[in-house]
Amino acid sequence: MIIEIIGWIGAGCVIWAYYLISSGKTTNKDQVYQWLNMLGAALLIVNTISLKAYPSAFVNVVWLVIAVLGLLKK
Repeated sequence: MIIEIIGWIGAGCVIWAYYLISSGKTTNKDQVYQWLNMLGAALLIVNTISLKAYPSAFVNVVWLVIAVLGLLKK
């Protein structure tokens, strides 16, 4: 049950980041946007690996790396 909750929180973070950027409330240079993507991806990695959904885990690893790189560009 805890893994499912972790997955839902991760999904919420990614959706929130997408909403913020799509609505113009933030930009890709904003740290909040990058942190939400990074946290969401990390939580989704935990969830997808526990479910053995390796393609989804891979996508989230890439998403996490992109978010980290975005933070390091600052």
